[in-house]
Amino acid sequence: MADNGRTAVDGEGRGSSDTRGGSDTEAANDPLPEDVRTYTRFSKIDGATYDRANEFLRDRTYITAREWAMARLCADFRTETGVEMTKIGENLPELVPFMTDTYSPQAVNQARSSFDEKVRKAGATFLYGAMCDFYTAEELDDLMYEITEVAKFLLEVEGVELTVDEELETEERISSVMREVRESSAALRHDELCCPNCGHEMSADEAGSESVTSE
Repeated sequence: MADNGRTAVDGEGRGSSDTRGGSDTEAANDPLPEDVRTYTRFSKIDGATYDRANEFLRDRTYITAREWAMARLCADFRTETGVEMTKIGENLPELVPFMTDTYSPQAVNQARSSFDEKVRKAGATFLYGAMCDFYTAEELDDLMYEITEVAKFLLEVEGVELTVDEELETEERISSVMREVRESSAALRHDELCCPNCGHEMSADEAGSESVTSE
């Protein structure tokens, strides 16, 4: 759904274009806050449309371009007293090239909450798939590689520069964590600590080791 300047509240919580606060003359006379003027997180996709960004994300993740932008901004504009949602909403077109309308603080919070909910659900789905023995260790490695590539691309769009060594180290750390998850989940699945084949009683460590060895 394109993020264009609509005059009514739509399903994504965007406010009407006549609620930006003040006349065009007043807006022109009010200088942008320093942190807004110098914000360049999304400068690499300057000129991109909302639809194009949204299509890319929809093909590879559960989140929309709106949710991605709001989650990033809420992380970047967080102070000791909380997230500056009013500042984010009022200056949204200046902060994110593909967002063309302002948002109310409530709409900013709604988008961020939607992002959080999707992360929780996607995380639970992935972790269950990793723990339930649906995938071999090699299949999990391939899956993690694909997921990591998408995540790294989004980070690079946001201006994060990763060296080859940093990328390799990140991939190894993620693979190591997933191996530990798989081994620990094998022990959980053998909650009776008894081999289903021969009846041998096992410790949790043995259960995890046997599952890995059998592959």
